[in-house]
Amino acid sequence: MDEIRTPAEEDATIEAAVLRQILALHPTQLTAAELRREIAGEDAGFAQRDAVERAVRQLAAAGLVHREGDAIRASRSALRLDELLE
Repeated sequence: MDEIRTPAEEDATIEAAVLRQILALHPTQLTAAELRREIAGEDAGFAQRDAVERAVRQLAAAGLVHREGDAIRASRSALRLDELLE
């Protein structure tokens, strides 16, 4: 039986995937388009692209990523947390 998730749970799943990808590729900075392709694939529809964009906004609001223009990178806080959890 498939698990039914709420929109908030879906958003949290995408946020976690985005953050994992950004941390995995550190110190490389990704553009928003590159990140969308990494997470949602080349043929992603609007909903998938929008979900990744929302995730980046939420992670930035939480201080876990920095967005400078089109470049997205992990914050020092996210990098330190990643070190501690390894």
